[in-house]
Amino acid sequence: MVEAKANGKIILIGEHSVVYGEPAIALPFLAAKIKVSIMASDFDIILDSDQYQGSLDKAPSQLKGLTLLINKVLTTLNKEDSNLYIKIESNIPSERGMGSSAAVAAATVKAIYRYFKKDLQIDVLSDFVDFLEKIVHGNPSGIDRAIVINKKPIYYTKDEPIKLFDIDLNAYLVVADTGKKGKTKIAVSKVKDFINNNPKRGEKIIKDLGAMTREAKNSIKDNDATNLGRLMNQSQKLLNELGVSNARIDNLVKVSIDSGALGSKLTGGGLGGCIISLCTSKDQAEIIEAALLKNGAYNTWIMKMSKEEDLNEG
Repeated sequence: MVEAKANGKIILIGEHSVVYGEPAIALPFLAAKIKVSIMASDFDIILDSDQYQGSLDKAPSQLKGLTLLINKVLTTLNKEDSNLYIKIESNIPSERGMGSSAAVAAATVKAIYRYFKKDLQIDVLSDFVDFLEKIVHGNPSGIDRAIVINKKPIYYTKDEPIKLFDIDLNAYLVVADTGKKGKTKIAVSKVKDFINNNPKRGEKIIKDLGAMTREAKNSIKDNDATNLGRLMNQSQKLLNELGVSNARIDNLVKVSIDSGALGSKLTGGGLGGCIISLCTSKDQAEIIEAALLKNGAYNTWIMKMSKEEDLNEG
């Protein structure tokens, strides 16, 4: 048996404004991972996951992308007739803006190549991840793919080369799942409608969000968690004005701030999904985590915002 892993992702700041040419910052989220294990099967290709257990050729429609990806990889390797047992284990909740589909793609491709003892080039892995992402998301930004391929924080601007950078900040992020699936397409549409109906204000909000992202990168470079938290709070206010927050998100953000967070905001598309909260110590992170769980968070994770030794794991 062989196995491979891939991590999820978190957008720190810049969601939505990135659609309009402003930058965004995204981080590899090491607390959330996909693990894919592969061994020989007595017959057919067997898929074992939270969503489905059985023959790959009978997988439900929601797994169409994964089915096509597995078949594409096997065809590329001239192993179409192989009988495999593929087990997918995940603690990345789907449709929460954490990059679950890209992580599944990366871990699955790496595991298949390892099983057949084939070398896997980065550009080949990238193309396979992009293949699944386009099936799942239609026109992906490329952020999720860049995160799972490079395993480093990225500074991303649409139609520009992705810039990798290191984070070594004396701070922690608490990530909390609202328990509701994100509604990215609806949220993007709401932002577009806001800008169309309020062009002057809408354009200013987008530019302000872009400026906050640029300043956030400098705050990270300067190890200034206090200013980064302030920028997160300002970003949340503008995202709320754009209409992509909701009462559940707002409540958890308030709980975080009341519990000592330097800053708190939604992450990803909004209208559900997750929030992130920044603090400067593990003890404070655990206090915030407990308060969030007590006040309706479905699940939580704590992430240290520094260079992680296990970033290349998997």
